[in-house]
Amino acid sequence: MPLRRTLALATCVLAVCTPVLTSCGFDYATDRIYTPATGVNNREASVDVLGAVIVSAQEGSGTFVASFANNSTEESATVESLEGVDQEPLTADGFSTVDVPAGGLVNLADEEGVPVNGEFAAGDFVPVTIEFGNGERVELDVPVVTNCGYYEGLDGPSSPDQCESEPAPAEH
Repeated sequence: MPLRRTLALATCVLAVCTPVLTSCGFDYATDRIYTPATGVNNREASVDVLGAVIVSAQEGSGTFVASFANNSTEESATVESLEGVDQEPLTADGFSTVDVPAGGLVNLADEEGVPVNGEFAAGDFVPVTIEFGNGERVELDVPVVTNCGYYEGLDGPSSPDQCESEPAPAEH
């Protein structure tokens, strides 16, 4: 009889502990935000920067494109500047303030993007700082992609030679 009781107790303990012992813990990978795309995202500020890339038809110049999503549903926001981080030479001479309506989204690709110049080529990552009207700043390592495929035409016309063999982005 004691053997039956012991076996029954062990079975009950095992049944209760099985979900705990077989679980993966906390911070499941499926609970984290993940967007499988070429562009980079930053959600640290009150305005999210989504899908940021520099589309480049030729070395040293390109077009910065991204979407800006305003997390505030009550106040509009502005994107005030785009520049290289520290000593990284990146100029955005054609940049003008971007107004993002409350709860809204502005896609720079719809507005022909922002022309940029610097020391970069397709496959590079360029450190960029974006400053918002409320004083918040975010830094991103923005990939440089060719003016082909999904990004074709965003940095002027593309050449057939350029699109035949796209370089893979550098390890980051």
